Amino acid sequence: MIVTALSLAPIFLLICLGYALRRGGIPSAEFWNLNDRLVFFVLMPALFFVRVSEADLSDALLVPFTTALYAGFVAATVAGIIAAVLLKRGAPAGTSIIQGAMRFNTFVALAVAEALYALPGLQLAVLGAAVLVPLANLVGVLIFALAMPRKGSGLILGAARNLITNPLIVAILLAIGVNWAGWAPIPVLTDTLSVLGQAALPIMLLSVGANLQLRGLSAEIAPMAAAAFGKLLVFPLTTMAVALALDLDPLAAQVALIYGALPTGVAAYTLARQLGGDAPLMAAMVTVQTLIAFALMPLWLTIGAAVFGL
Repeated sequence: MIVTALSLAPIFLLICLGYALRRGGIPSAEFWNLNDRLVFFVLMPALFFVRVSEADLSDALLVPFTTALYAGFVAATVAGIIAAVLLKRGAPAGTSIIQGAMRFNTFVALAVAEALYALPGLQLAVLGAAVLVPLANLVGVLIFALAMPRKGSGLILGAARNLITNPLIVAILLAIGVNWAGWAPIPVLTDTLSVLGQAALPIMLLSVGANLQLRGLSAEIAPMAAAAFGKLLVFPLTTMAVALALDLDPLAAQVALIYGALPTGVAAYTLARQLGGDAPLMAAMVTVQTLIAFALMPLWLTIGAAVFGL
């Protein structure tokens, strides 16, 4: 466990550095806003295209890997829905509770997988994002549409447009096509995108830290605890159980567990702010879960390594 914690320490320190830089005005608030767009529109798509186009998409690995990830995601989503109904905090807070339980920070997943398992781990983590990101976006918007019926049709149409134009999803689909056609690696293009992809992880981690909000952090404990229960306990526990039941490859099972143990993602805050959710509660969940996850992840991954025989 200590070895795992030490391996994750640089990731946590980069996140802390991102927080310190933004709060210190270095280089400027405008830089960090533009940096988020650089990551989303250029660096992440480049990384995804290269890794997915060269990944093993055979059914022997992809089907059980996807099944374990989807099982954890669905279980956490159901836990979030139950908590939202029982707590009766209203639709805005309810959507934030559900998002807090089911969403995941892809940036951290990629960094952790590479730090612990080098290129094979990173490739599997990108593959995990490729199957989880579209589902999470669809389910997230569907929850808002059901919780706020008056906005339902508009939200669904907007979600469809966002999915079609989402640069990560476009990169994933193009990469799958290249992979199946057997064209990867593409001379010059793959090399260029690889260079961009190498810059993605450290910049992404700085962005994660820059988006944390510790000042004025206040929210009800019950909704935050309910979301954390779904995300940091139900998600990883279900993922581990299904991976074991399917006799998933040890490394793939461990990368799936990484997704289970992740904190909720910053995208949940953006969606809450845009679609009428409880944005302050969501911001508090993102920050608190990020802090808790770095205490729990070494424990989960140590258990996973022992259970999976990695």
